[in-house]
Amino acid sequence: MIEALRSDEIVHKLGGRFKLCALVQRRMKELVVDGARPLIERDGRTDLELVIEEILQDKIAPIWPADQADEDDLDGSVL
Repeated sequence: MIEALRSDEIVHKLGGRFKLCALVQRRMKELVVDGARPLIERDGRTDLELVIEEILQDKIAPIWPADQADEDDLDGSVL
């Protein structure tokens, strides 16, 4: 098991387990399906270990559609 997943540090960093799972899923797709390059050295790590380490090192961060919707509300318009 990946040690970082035993503590709640990474969960709190992203704001919840669902957000962590969604970010891991998106990044895994980028690495495996889309052929994206890792942002850190692989050093024999699995894809999942690589993604978790990228999150811990702040190499990737979530951008959620809801965050963009909140910014759209700032202009004062309704709907």
